[in-house]
Formats: sequence, structure tokens, C-alpha cells
Amino acid sequence: MKKLKLMTLLACLLTVVGCQTKQGTYSLGGTGIGAAAGAVLGGIIGHGKGAAIGAAIGGAVGAGTGAIIGRHMDKVAQETAAQVQNAKVEEVTDANGLKAVKVTFDSGLLFQTGKSTLAANSKNDLSKFASVLKNNSSCDVDIQGYTDNQGWKNCTAEQSTAKNQELSLDRATSVSFYLQSLGVGNSQIKSVKGFGETNPVGDNTTAAGRQANRRVEVYLYASQEMVNQANNGTLK
Repeated sequence: MKKLKLMTLLACLLTVVGCQTKQGTYSLGGTGIGAAAGAVLGGIIGHGKGAAIGAAIGGAVGAGTGAIIGRHMDKVAQETAAQVQNAKVEEVTDANGLKAVKVTFDSGLLFQTGKSTLAANSKNDLSKFASVLKNNSSCDVDIQGYTDNQGWKNCTAEQSTAKNQELSLDRATSVSFYLQSLGVGNSQIKSVKGFGETNPVGDNTTAAGRQANRRVEVYLYASQEMVNQANNGTLK
């Protein structure tokens, strides 16, 4: 029954995207469609709390290995908080139940309103963050973009939702490209997605809530390499 419901949901999603494109209201590229699907599935996987972070690790991760990784991620969180001043650093749990680090950048500090080009004054923080990522290359990285639910001028509600989703993806992609331009390995960044208006962290009826919802989240979590290092005693 669960599989049937999931397939029905996917069919409905593809139908909606197809109608938007055929009507010419807002054209979504292939990456946009994939990210839109990811937003819906992320809500299911994360039980309404957002997309699950990280892929399944090969083999079971024992309690001892998990504790070693947890202590290592504590150090990663401390380094990030010390280096990157204009971001919120939190410790969260990934899809494997392991400790991970979530770094939230306010979109207002990264971009001008409605734009996806990085502001000049935001590049300093991202440069410092790139150094953290390079120092911790055994951390895999997911980048997620979000917006508030405000509409766009001369657009229907459906068009605005699509444009917000596309903007969130463009902003996440801009962050990814800039980090890579600073030497962060392409293979380290495992996922770049835009989730638009979904998974709000603030109240969209207030200015403060909308500002909180306009954000880029970057997750650092254990790679298979890190798990192997923890297992063989070489992870510090």
C-alpha cells in the first residue's frame, strides 16, 4: 500500500510539472524537476522535517564507531563556528543516525533580493567555510536552498511557487560553484538541491519568519571513508 501511494504521488507530481511547462507559465529545466521531486520525497523521508541527509553507509556502524565519529564531528562544528561568523552552526543527525553538522547561511547575506548571484561581501565567509571543508575532506557535503512563500510580481500562485523553487536551486548551485572555485573538491559535494518554499523554519506571516526561511543550508556528514577511518582507528 505504501509503495502504491508513493507511485501515485510521483505520478501526480510529474503531471503538475508537465502542465506548467506546456502552458508556458514557467519552464523548469531537468535539474529543476529533479529538485522539485526531491522536495516532495524529502518531506516523506524526513517525516515532514525536510530531506534526509546522507546516503546509506555500506555495512552496519557500531556504537563505538558512531562515538568516534561523533567526537570528530564535534571538532568540525567547533572549527566551523570559529571560522564562519555570519552563519548558524548546529549538530544534527544524518540518515545513518550519525552526528552531522548543519551550517545555515541567511540568503539576505549571500544574495540580493530575488537574485542568485553571490554578493561581494558574502564571499569572505564562504572563503573561510571553504577552508573548513578542505580541512575536513572526509566529510561529505549536501547543499540545500530555500525561500519564503512570497509571490512574484505579475505571477500566479503556481508560477510564484515554481519561481521560488528555481531560485532556491540557483542559489544552492551558486554556493556550490563558488566553494569549488576555492578548491573544494567536486566529489566532496554529494548533493545540491532547491526546496523552494517547503520545510519553513519560521512563520511566513512575519518579516522575521520570512527572513529565517530565506536560507542556504550546508550539511557536513560522515563519508564511507570517515567510517572506515573510525573503524581502523585512524580518525582523529
